[in-house]
Amino acid sequence: MPHGNSMVVHFKDKLLIRHKKRWSQVMYLYYLLGWKVATKKDIRAQHKPKEKNNTYILALDGDTDFQPAAVMLLIDRLKLYPRVGAACGRIHPTGSGPMVWYQKFEYAVGHWLHKTAEHVFGCVLCSPGCFSLFRAAALMDDNVMKRYTTKSSKAQHYIQYDQGEDRWLCTLLLKQGWRVEYNAASDSYTNAPEEFKEFYNQRRRWGPSTMANVIDLIGSASLISHRNPSISKPYMLYQFFTLASSILAPSTVVLMIAGTLTVLLDVHPNIALVMSVIPPAIFLGISFKIKSDTQILIAAVLSILYAFIMMISGITIIGNMVRDQTILTPSSIFIIFLAMFYLITAIMHPQEIGLVCFGLIYIICIPSAYLLLAIYSMVNMNNVSWGTRETAPAADAVVASTAQTKAQKAKSTLTRLFSGAKCCRKLCRRGSAEELILSQETVESEPQPQNTIVGDVRLSEEEQRRKEPAFTCPNQSWVAQLQSLSDIRLQEDTLDKDEEQFFIELTAKYLEPLPENKKKQEEMVEELKGLRNKMTFVYFICNAFWLIVTFTLQLLEISIFIQVPKLNLNLEYTGEYIFIDPVAFMFILAFALLVIIQFIAMLYHRIHTLIHYVAFLDTDSLFEKQKQPQVKEDESYDSDDSEDVMFSSVLNRSIGGGTLV
Repeated sequence: MPHGNSMVVHFKDKLLIRHKKRWSQVMYLYYLLGWKVATKKDIRAQHKPKEKNNTYILALDGDTDFQPAAVMLLIDRLKLYPRVGAACGRIHPTGSGPMVWYQKFEYAVGHWLHKTAEHVFGCVLCSPGCFSLFRAAALMDDNVMKRYTTKSSKAQHYIQYDQGEDRWLCTLLLKQGWRVEYNAASDSYTNAPEEFKEFYNQRRRWGPSTMANVIDLIGSASLISHRNPSISKPYMLYQFFTLASSILAPSTVVLMIAGTLTVLLDVHPNIALVMSVIPPAIFLGISFKIKSDTQILIAAVLSILYAFIMMISGITIIGNMVRDQTILTPSSIFIIFLAMFYLITAIMHPQEIGLVCFGLIYIICIPSAYLLLAIYSMVNMNNVSWGTRETAPAADAVVASTAQTKAQKAKSTLTRLFSGAKCCRKLCRRGSAEELILSQETVESEPQPQNTIVGDVRLSEEEQRRKEPAFTCPNQSWVAQLQSLSDIRLQEDTLDKDEEQFFIELTAKYLEPLPENKKKQEEMVEELKGLRNKMTFVYFICNAFWLIVTFTLQLLEISIFIQVPKLNLNLEYTGEYIFIDPVAFMFILAFALLVIIQFIAMLYHRIHTLIHYVAFLDTDSLFEKQKQPQVKEDESYDSDDSEDVMFSSVLNRSIGGGTLV
């Protein structure tokens, strides 16, 4: 590619390499770290530690977009602080529709408050895989990559290891003493789920895995606080508090809906509480018996109903404030405080202040996101599929693959994972599935080339030319587009014997598909269901306990209350008092305390982000002035080319002899 870069396209065969995203990461990371870094023959042993510290791996999703400056800002953090093992930036969801609008504000709040609080008071617990920079030395440390290759042998492993692999990798880094940071100025853009079903399935993976990893960290609080200087016991207490808040979120939403029904229908609080519990309780009960698609359909209908209730509730609260000439009620305090808090937080992020417009969608979707989604995630915890790209291979392909020996599989793995020009041409032809399977069987029965990465080609070049292209228009083919660029050369490549042996050993040790054992699979299915039942019971019994305490206090009409002076809209004392029950008061107090802590962290992080960004722009502008005449001399560069040259040169300047993979 232009400027000496190489692009390698890998095709992964699930029959030869373990499926799931984690094993793809194992393959790439072991290749980059175990071969590219650890076995470099031109580096002396005394320089290997420096090479590891100055080598960074940028993890991206295929749909992620970013600018070179975003990477440079992350590199600055890793280069400045040696104990920073990973750094992440600000993720902006892209797409259209109400689901994306909701996620825009959700991501904004998560980064504005939660990420900054973690960064300031301790360190970030998860560096998302869609845009993160990792230090090679951190990944190569003891109990990180080696532990990351652990096969899932228990039910909880499937939840913690495979459903949230990026969070588990960060958990291993934190346990080993490395710090994970967040840089708000490093922007990246990634596609977000646009459909309700896709969104629910994504969060079905994220929710339980997040909870499992946080519980793992809290359970090892003493060890981690001793080994990791960025994590203290008070910070672990903060994480415990946020975990408890997330667990009690469904019951909190039920209480909020009960308060809304009390105002709208003018019924007793106990009756309103029973009415608000019935729909989610029924949904929880039937979810164990119906399919997941039906669960999502019911959740979508309930989400719409709850959204209307939230809208009517907001309008009613505002109307009551105007009618009663007072703002000092639990509901009004909560609404005003929440609106002012989000508004001030958005003002502190002037480039993203427009996201406040999506705040209304976020608020009316609270019952769907924190009640219905929690039920769906917990009930379907035993479903450890990825949700997409999980289709099984053809039956004929399975039969053909079973006849291979382990040596043939390992050798074929080398030829299938890496592709060259012939493989690209093969993609542009038209052929039926039967032809592909037949050609696969024919080639695999013949002797395979020992030292080539394109030995997987099914047809000869002459036969391929006779085939009709799959694309009627040349511009539709990505291969044709690549070949149309004069600076790109498609060529065959080979592996030397040492590298080939490395891949054979890597495949045999970590990547070979696990043998099918139907009995063990059935046992694991039952074990996953048992884990689901236990966790669901504990999760919802905590919420039920909170609701029962509230209901009992209201039923007994205990004369325990907090007396607050009543103020009018001009904040003047009216001579009257408002009585707030202790449960509502403690909820408001706990929420306010958490918000204040995160707000202070956000202010601190904003200042340091501004300092870092100004310093980066200052040095970058000087460097750009120095490079500008050189770029103008070459008329073959367009604007994109000059940006690539700048990116390559700035990388060399910032890394200081290191390597960005």
